Amino acid sequence: MTGRLSGKVALVTGAGAGIGQGCALLFAEQGATVVGCDIDAAAAERTRELAAERGLGLDVLAPLDMTEPADARRFADEAAARHGRIDALVTAGAVAPHMAPAVAMDFDAQWTPTMRGEVDVVFLPVQAAWPHMEASGGGSIVNFASVNAFRGSGTFGMVAHCAGKAAVLGLTRQLAVEGGPLGIRANTVSPGMVRTPATESAGAHEGAARETLLARIPLGRTGTPEDIAWCALYLASDEAAWVTGGNFPVDGGVLAK
Repeated sequence: MTGRLSGKVALVTGAGAGIGQGCALLFAEQGATVVGCDIDAAAAERTRELAAERGLGLDVLAPLDMTEPADARRFADEAAARHGRIDALVTAGAVAPHMAPAVAMDFDAQWTPTMRGEVDVVFLPVQAAWPHMEASGGGSIVNFASVNAFRGSGTFGMVAHCAGKAAVLGLTRQLAVEGGPLGIRANTVSPGMVRTPATESAGAHEGAARETLLARIPLGRTGTPEDIAWCALYLASDEAAWVTGGNFPVDGGVLAK
């Protein structure tokens, strides 16, 4: 099927790499008018160039920091001014979480930045886009939690990361309740380990860490940004018109094990 998002204006945060880039490119391929943003202007431009190589148009606004209210408002307001409406928002932007066990985690240097990078980075663009979605007669919000919203780690100190992703689940459920009467749907996707520049730089796909990781995945491989983007596409499309407040694990079977 093609053209599943034809006529829709979709905003994608974190469009410069990883899941955000995968969503931006797939949404554009499926007919959406896509406006992406990223804190890294060069990365955002690379995504725009990739789209152009495929014969696709894709707007980017960068650098914008979705942990800053003014930047989030600028993103939503400028996109709506350019294209007249906002039909979908994909909050794929994130900041790498700090890893430390609870007893050793520094509140100011580790806990607080992780909460900003995993919760504020979702809430602020949602808050900024909400009035435009309401004016457009509704829309779809796709947020990202994680399998770590449901399970802890015996290998890494993920106390802040697990808390942040669980907060995204609760935030999204409440958005679904508040948005329902307005025609605004809100859902989460919970990825397992996806191979992105961020997870590669963290060493998650090398040596013993890779073997431990693969042993937990029934399907025997890590995910790709495109694996996640297909689920986000469904949730942003009219096919999901009666779907809100849900969570969709895309994890190779990790949560089933």
